[in-house]
Amino acid sequence: MKEPKTQRTDKEVLAKGLKFMGISLACLFSGPILAYVSQTRIKEPIDLILLIISIGICILAIFFGFKGINTIMDSMFKSNQ
Repeated sequence: MKEPKTQRTDKEVLAKGLKFMGISLACLFSGPILAYVSQTRIKEPIDLILLIISIGICILAIFFGFKGINTIMDSMFKSNQ
């Protein structure tokens, strides 16, 4: 009688998901720090550009967070048949 295949975590996909989470973590810190720095001294046009860039980094943090969690869940629960 055949034993049922046990589902195992795909380690390559898990590593890819953890890389996405690392990128998200870096963006989670750098985005708000840049936003704070740019808002404390809005006097020059470069500060407005820095604020726009920091908002974009915050959006990237959310995107990479969702992508990382989704990839990690796929590595654990997706069937590789």
